[in-house]
Amino acid sequence: MKKVIIASLALTTLSMVSCSDDDNVGSGVTAPQTYKFERNGSTSVSYSGQTTRIKMGEEFIAALKDPSKTEAQLDAMFAHVEGNNDFSEAELNASDKSIRSKTAASRDYFSTNTAEANTLKAKFDGWIAAQVSEVFPNWNTLASEGVAGQIQEAGGGSIRYVSAKGLEYNQAINKGLIGGLMVDQMLNNYLGTAVLDEASNISDNNSDILATDKNYTTMEHKWDEAFGYLYGTDDAENPQYGADSFLSKYVARVEGDADFAGISQEIYDAFKLGRAAIVAKNYDVRNQQASIIRNAVSKIIAIRAVYYLQQAKATLANDKASAFHDLSEGFGFIQSLRFTRNTTTNTTHLPAADIEGYLTTLMADNGFWDVTNATLDDISTKIANAYGFTVVEAAN
Repeated sequence: MKKVIIASLALTTLSMVSCSDDDNVGSGVTAPQTYKFERNGSTSVSYSGQTTRIKMGEEFIAALKDPSKTEAQLDAMFAHVEGNNDFSEAELNASDKSIRSKTAASRDYFSTNTAEANTLKAKFDGWIAAQVSEVFPNWNTLASEGVAGQIQEAGGGSIRYVSAKGLEYNQAINKGLIGGLMVDQMLNNYLGTAVLDEASNISDNNSDILATDKNYTTMEHKWDEAFGYLYGTDDAENPQYGADSFLSKYVARVEGDADFAGISQEIYDAFKLGRAAIVAKNYDVRNQQASIIRNAVSKIIAIRAVYYLQQAKATLANDKASAFHDLSEGFGFIQSLRFTRNTTTNTTHLPAADIEGYLTTLMADNGFWDVTNATLDDISTKIANAYGFTVVEAAN
């Protein structure tokens, strides 16, 4: 690959002169006030591929609630092929990106674990197929034990469309993709040394050798791609969160819980300082920031899993539709636990078999129609203990 050598490091570091006083004091690395990095007066930040996949995901999850869609159409949105007319935006249709190709596809977790990667991808395929074959034909049928259909929340509230076991497949897919796509790619791919330090990335970064026809080093770009899975549809320099229906939305939700206030700033600050560390060639600081991001993002997934299980308890007896909606979201977040990262063990906080066990328990017999508060408390406690918070903290 053709590379360009930048003669002066000074121009690169000029973008980092504005910094807070407490950013890694003593490390020789300072972070800018916002995620703004420039070289020769132009941005060196790029994560357009992540923005594209998030936008594809938004259209895809909306289509899962359109009973006129066929399985082939939904599959095509999930596994888009460049040039196919699968989306409303021409730019998305022209893209060579897809959601499925990056689901359960991280270097650290799945490069030598293709059997599980294929199994996880097949789960999403199966949920899509079931939405079409089981739920869509019963769109106007009243759901009951063993019968898919619609069920309305108490007091004339929202209508939910559920499987014969009460599961909203669209919610399982939506929340499952937060882990399977956003979290896995962020924590276990782009923030991993296998990707950041691949091939000549360190020597190229040390010498300010840029990727072909780009204004960034490959290492800078990989870090930006991790950033993009959270901030890809947000304002990188003034993030609002809640910008999309995936990780951004739930960082905002957890930030709104007083027990976890400050977690969004913790993530943002770590991304800034880690990117600044790459520019400063300080890879110890970079790796420290990757660990901070991994811990915080993993905790967010676990908090929301417990939150939804606990919310369902309040309505399980008298408002099945509300309870099933919460349980469906919780189900998807439990699936997403498979992609979190314990920075001590460099694997998931809970064994994959345990996570699968929780999902199986929730779907046993008549599924959500039969689930008990005791079961929800048991699963909640196990998750909370593994991730270092309490059920009470997450249930707010």
